[in-house]
Amino acid sequence: MDNIYIEYKFTVTPKEPATEILIAELGNVGFESFVENENGLTAYIQKDNWNDALLEGIFILNSDEFSIAYTQHEVAQTNWNAAWEENFEAIEVDNMVSIRAPFHENPNLKYDIVIEPKMSFGTGHHETTHMMVQHLLQLELENKKVLDMGCGTGILAIFAEMRGAKPTDAIDIDNWCYLNSIENVARNNCEHISVFEGDSTLLTDKKYDVIIANINRNILLMDMEIYTNCLNENGVLLLSGFYKEDITMIDAEVSKYQLKLEITLERNNWVALKYNKL
Repeated sequence: MDNIYIEYKFTVTPKEPATEILIAELGNVGFESFVENENGLTAYIQKDNWNDALLEGIFILNSDEFSIAYTQHEVAQTNWNAAWEENFEAIEVDNMVSIRAPFHENPNLKYDIVIEPKMSFGTGHHETTHMMVQHLLQLELENKKVLDMGCGTGILAIFAEMRGAKPTDAIDIDNWCYLNSIENVARNNCEHISVFEGDSTLLTDKKYDVIIANINRNILLMDMEIYTNCLNENGVLLLSGFYKEDITMIDAEVSKYQLKLEITLERNNWVALKYNKL
């Protein structure tokens, strides 16, 4: 039987930083996928995880600083492609990387990533994914062993291979993300990416030169020791999925494991940090 999703279309004024706060809050109550647009945001949650009181605890909806209105309706899994095609726009990162759907025209930049996100997170529109792509643009990845933890659509693993990384492991605990990453890896003709469904328990006895973890703050803090133990000497750890105000907390935890903060990127109060293992 096809899954039924509830689609919410939010109109947000002013859009920033309200949209990012809204995404974070909706994610905490079970929303699985988000597509930003010029007026705000479209968000999806499985009907089985939904109830009519779900939004009562969303703080920003009651904030006097922003005006947020929304509509909702059901959408079947089989109609997902039509739903996201209506909302998904191609993007470019630093005039070097295009992230687009198969129906978008190829802008012929140096790197071209083609994805169909379905219900998975990570289209490149969100600040954290955008900044992680920027970090990867600056790294020497040729023949580096990479981990994309919380891979979502697989976009960062795919881009790492495009820049020469091999082999790469892509891991996500969500079945949608796992299946979607497999599809997108094949779609981009990647040959050195292995996709796994699970969490940090899959990392036993694994070692990597570069670890990418674009996950929420609490998961990062909980699994930091595991990530750092998997990192080779002189390895690079890229972290995102949290706000500028969280840097002190993240840095205090990472510093326990002899890693040094080298580069901080910021975009609409979201941050992406690059650490080097000493």
